[in-house]
Amino acid sequence: MSDFPAGLPDHFGAAIERFLDAVWLESGLSDNTLAAYRRDLVHFGNWADECGIDPISPSAEAISDYLAYRTEHSSARTAARSLSGLKRFYRHLIREKIIRHDPCADTVSPSLPKKLPKTLSEDDVSRLLGAPDVSTPLGIRDRAMIETLYSTGMRVSELVGLKVNQVDLEVGVCKITGKGNKERLVPLGEHATDWIRTYMQEARGNILKRRTSNALFPSTRGRGISRQGFWQNLNRYAVVAGIQATISPHTVRHAFATHLLNHGADLRSVQMMLGHSNLSTTQIYTHVARARIRKLHEMHHPRG
Repeated sequence: MSDFPAGLPDHFGAAIERFLDAVWLESGLSDNTLAAYRRDLVHFGNWADECGIDPISPSAEAISDYLAYRTEHSSARTAARSLSGLKRFYRHLIREKIIRHDPCADTVSPSLPKKLPKTLSEDDVSRLLGAPDVSTPLGIRDRAMIETLYSTGMRVSELVGLKVNQVDLEVGVCKITGKGNKERLVPLGEHATDWIRTYMQEARGNILKRRTSNALFPSTRGRGISRQGFWQNLNRYAVVAGIQATISPHTVRHAFATHLLNHGADLRSVQMMLGHSNLSTTQIYTHVARARIRKLHEMHHPRG
């Protein structure tokens, strides 16, 4: 049952598209989130069709069977993500009076193992920042991008989507448009501000070659760099920096949060800068900042 049929029942495919239109209007979800919803719902629809189940009105048992299948063939994390999409989809169908009962109402999400985020030491970050060849326009651009990523902790989609008018170098802040089109102001910091200014003055014009673009960090084609393109650049610089592990832009985001906490930042401030809706999402970083907590205990507790 690993290869699903290419087609979907017509009524289910149409229901998916109406659902995606509705949640886009309600929440302003990104293209990436909508695409993830579509993939998960199509996967479920194909599984249900092969099992002889109408995906519009499955039983609670069918949902449980599907999650067990998803967990066995992918992971508990994938199954939990799928359940989240299915719950939202069937709530939409109830509102539209297409179904009367929610098959996911009593379904419990698979328990997930605690997964600590990968991070980088401060020395790793210093070597990574020094890896681009800043004698070239592209090297200056990449140095400015990595400095901005580390200084703000923004998501890679937010970084590559930055527009020129979102950065105020005089004040030293960046206006980030995050998930759900929510905006937040994040300090750039002195180093990132200086490197963006150097990049704007010395490199951006050479990269654009008389093209016009409102992207802060354009490619040589004048468009914003893709997430995959920046990811590849980052890993290339990690090799230059002598970092053994494969890293991602998210690794740098984790380093931003961890290093802030290690140097005394409070969790609520880190939450705001990361753009997390819930503090519980940010609390995972308390696990990777244990070294600082132990040090504070040793310094200040009478029995430390």
